[in-house]
Amino acid sequence: MSNFIYLSRERLIELEKELNELKTNGRKQMAQRIAEARSYGDLSENAEYDAAKEAQGHLELKISKIEEMLSKAKIIDSASMPKDKVNILCTATVKNLNNSNTYKYTLVSSEEADLEKGKISITSPVGKALMGKAVGEIAEAKVPAGIIKFEILKIE
Repeated sequence: MSNFIYLSRERLIELEKELNELKTNGRKQMAQRIAEARSYGDLSENAEYDAAKEAQGHLELKISKIEEMLSKAKIIDSASMPKDKVNILCTATVKNLNNSNTYKYTLVSSEEADLEKGKISITSPVGKALMGKAVGEIAEAKVPAGIIKFEILKIE
């Protein structure tokens, strides 16, 4: 597996903005919270100080994770992807042959997946099954509940 993290340009911009916000305002607010907790007295018995320091650790961890993701980011452009087969950043309309329901999925990297928005990861069982299929082909996804068969109806 590659060390790249594939992101759309939009997601890259979102992450850069979030990182900037965390590094500036997030750290500033955290410093204020720690200073306020420190003013409450004895640090050895100060629960507010302990909570603030723990929150600071979580903030720094989040910053570190975003920085690592950005350092490995590779921008993917939907215009450069083939249009005749399901690929990352395409939207596929599929019919679940097990229950006859129709779904519309946009295939994205695991960092951008959001099932509520119809974005599924290319590394998920369904995403893996759909990748590389053309309209009319059947994809079989092995999921915890068994095997689901999808017919590719449309690729956008």
